[in-house]
Amino acid sequence: MPADEPDPLAEVAALGDQLLRLQRRRRHVYDGVVLENSAFRLLWVLDDGEPRTLRQLAHDLDLEQSTVNRQVNAAIAAGWLERYDVAGSASRLVRPTAAGAQAYRHDGLVRAGTIRAALDALGPARTASVIEGLRALNDAWDGVLERDEP
Repeated sequence: MPADEPDPLAEVAALGDQLLRLQRRRRHVYDGVVLENSAFRLLWVLDDGEPRTLRQLAHDLDLEQSTVNRQVNAAIAAGWLERYDVAGSASRLVRPTAAGAQAYRHDGLVRAGTIRAALDALGPARTASVIEGLRALNDAWDGVLERDEP
């Protein structure tokens, strides 16, 4: 490629760098939280009030089912989640315990404080622009993936 031509991968690489920075935030440990990151993510998914099977959790979290099984077992041992039987179903469902829901709310508020401070630093207009831009990117990306699926 000649030196005066723009690199066709430059924008994609720059976006990738920023997405990786966001991805690393998933592993950040916030001061004052009580849940491990994996338990927080499980409770985040379950916060909509819909119990799920391990398979559904694995899909929602984009993780291997064996990983989710290990994380769920750890969260059950810690008292954050419980499994229960459903009549007529071979699969057991997972839901938060009262302690898990309370811990999720506590940790969510801690995490939200950090995110809120970052958004406040951006100001209202840039915050709205970032949110709308990410929504548009995700919608466009989903559209391309759906179009390209066999």
